[in-house]
Amino acid sequence: MQKIHFIKMHGVGNDYIFVDTSLYPITDPQALSVAWSRYHFGIGSDGLVLIGRSTTPEADFTMRIFNADGSEGLMCGNASRCIGKYVYERGLTDKRHIRLMTASGIKTLDLDVDSEGVVTAVTVDMLAPVLENPRLFLTDGEPLPVGTFVSMGNPHYVIFVDEIDGVDIATQGAILERHPRFPERCNIEFAQVRDDGLRMRVWERGSGITMACGTGACATAVAAAVTGRAARHSRVIMDGGTLDIEWREADGHVYLTGPATIVFEGTIDL
Repeated sequence: MQKIHFIKMHGVGNDYIFVDTSLYPITDPQALSVAWSRYHFGIGSDGLVLIGRSTTPEADFTMRIFNADGSEGLMCGNASRCIGKYVYERGLTDKRHIRLMTASGIKTLDLDVDSEGVVTAVTVDMLAPVLENPRLFLTDGEPLPVGTFVSMGNPHYVIFVDEIDGVDIATQGAILERHPRFPERCNIEFAQVRDDGLRMRVWERGSGITMACGTGACATAVAAAVTGRAARHSRVIMDGGTLDIEWREADGHVYLTGPATIVFEGTIDL
């Protein structure tokens, strides 16, 4: 029986199992993500992330991400930051500006590294948000709660509320994820504007309630700016921690900054 080495990492509580596929090829990531993500019976996580070496000169590394239900995701800001920390601290690169190929395009990672070579924070260029995408969001159809659609390489629907603690995230999130106006399902964010920032909770497509969502934090900041609730630079406060989000006017890109944390590593039978 083959043993696979993995590392468990999280970005503000959004936790994933990471496998370096240059060392351990994975042939059925959908099934393994379901099995390994189960708490009590597996490793426990929000999903499985595969790190690969890029075969094109445009990128340094590749990322594939699979949700806890086995579905493949397009992009994850928290997992991207974790990959930046992993490849630098494990000596796979000495670059502090890393190009990462994802299913939603190439994202660049800028690493903050301390004097001991520890990556303390990573800034991800999430590129420009998209506010209209007929493939991901139908503008007509069954009624939806008032919200803002934002694609950050994956679909999000942000709903602002007066009191976030009163929202039944589990019930509403599960229903809205599969609403007919989201042909490929959707990540659902509920957000409240507070003096200390944007308080957000998330129901992630394919994973359910998670402690944080990097692309969701970006979508929330963009939605707040578009609707006049906040400026273009926000703190997004989630259950697992806080991310810094800047939607720059200079290039129209969204920049996500936050930490990445190694939890533990080990081996598991394939």
